[in-house]
Amino acid sequence: MNHTGTEAAMTSPVPNVKRLPILIALIIGAFFSILNETLLNVAFQRLSEDLQVPYTTITWLSTGYLLIVGILVPISAILVQWFTTRQMFIGALIFFTLGTLVSGIAPHFGWLLCGRLIQAFGAGLMLPVMMNTVLLLYPPENRGAAMGSIGLVIMFAPAVGPTIGGLILDELSWRWLFFLVLPFMLLSIVIAFLFLKNVSVITRPKVNVIAILLSTVGFGGIVYGFSSAGELEGGGWSSPEVLVSLALGGIALILLIATQLKSKQPMLDFRVFRYPMFSIAVILVLIVMMTMFSTLLLLPIYMQGAMLLTAFASGLVLLPGGVLNGLFSPVAGKLFDKFGPRKLIIPGCLLLIGVMYGFTRVTLETNVSVIILLHCVMMIAISLIMMPVQTNAMNGLAPHHYPHGTALFNTLQQVAGAIGMAFFMSILESKQKEYLETAANPTYAEAINAGIHASFTIGLVFAVIAFLLSLTVRKTIVPHK
Repeated sequence: MNHTGTEAAMTSPVPNVKRLPILIALIIGAFFSILNETLLNVAFQRLSEDLQVPYTTITWLSTGYLLIVGILVPISAILVQWFTTRQMFIGALIFFTLGTLVSGIAPHFGWLLCGRLIQAFGAGLMLPVMMNTVLLLYPPENRGAAMGSIGLVIMFAPAVGPTIGGLILDELSWRWLFFLVLPFMLLSIVIAFLFLKNVSVITRPKVNVIAILLSTVGFGGIVYGFSSAGELEGGGWSSPEVLVSLALGGIALILLIATQLKSKQPMLDFRVFRYPMFSIAVILVLIVMMTMFSTLLLLPIYMQGAMLLTAFASGLVLLPGGVLNGLFSPVAGKLFDKFGPRKLIIPGCLLLIGVMYGFTRVTLETNVSVIILLHCVMMIAISLIMMPVQTNAMNGLAPHHYPHGTALFNTLQQVAGAIGMAFFMSILESKQKEYLETAANPTYAEAINAGIHASFTIGLVFAVIAFLLSLTVRKTIVPHK
């Protein structure tokens, strides 16, 4: 397939484009869509009581959200070639805003779940459009700072979600978790209408229905399987539901990859993995996202179950790290533009190793300030790794591969979050059970402590693997064609 004309159009400057307002509109919309992935988690208990449904049913508000996003993001690679930037992003904002309103006024659980799924539909379209737009707006030499702003959104939003949710629930009804988001989404729609320009080229490639079905079953099955395996009340890894979901998802993904590699106009072009820096970046991003999402799950369990802190207090413990990450991500982006990837990614991986080792040494007597410090250092380390490695990988792709690269990155982040939470939760539960069965005078707090140590020991192994991979990172050469 000849991409020369398309690439020339995609890389040509768009006249009279004001980049900053466009970036602001993208960031506001994407921030609140990602924030919603963790914002509602602290309200599950109250929702279970208010709506009179079992806790396991309430968790569908999170599982369903991740599932829809995981299904839609890979399909976005073809959607951005069929619809303009304005159509895609404003449409995504409208869907998300509508879902937020439906959720806020929901009279019963079914209505609330419907609202969450509409929200997820908007979020699944928003994230890849945001990244693809930034890649087309900014030249490679200035791209780090802009991608750092995206890093602020992707990393900062889920980190502060539980804290913001806890603060709102302390004073207001759970409905305000949605109502307070509405003004920001409406503002983002207004800014997008006023300033957002079309920066992509409409090529309208052939729609492959079989590829869409395989992608839906593949990524949807993987995300659902791992999410279900991580539920405390579920059957875990041995559950037939989990095994069937993972098996179907795995088979569908293998078939999807095989068919897309043979296709002249692939919906999702897996040929991007032929770029070495892209493949390395994907593995590093998977490790980092698994680490972050599992830590956001493990630390509140440890602080509430072993250290006996309240849910809100444990959320506050995680707040400084989330704020630091948000502040440091744009800084890391500017440093990337100046120094390149290696001087950020390698120190970031070394810091991550130190943090994971520090968490393995935490005991019931450890002061909360130590956990705050470790979490802060971890979030700085993630800032040094995440967006620099992604930006470096995307800089090495030809422009016609941008939609495919962004779709794969965003999809794999969702998958990594689900895998990380399920995997580390299973380690925690397994070690807890072993401790309670073998210790002479076991206590619940000590059992959680043993589980946390085992989980972070595995996290330390992943951090070492990330460091070894970081040594192979090289600055990519931007292709001319």
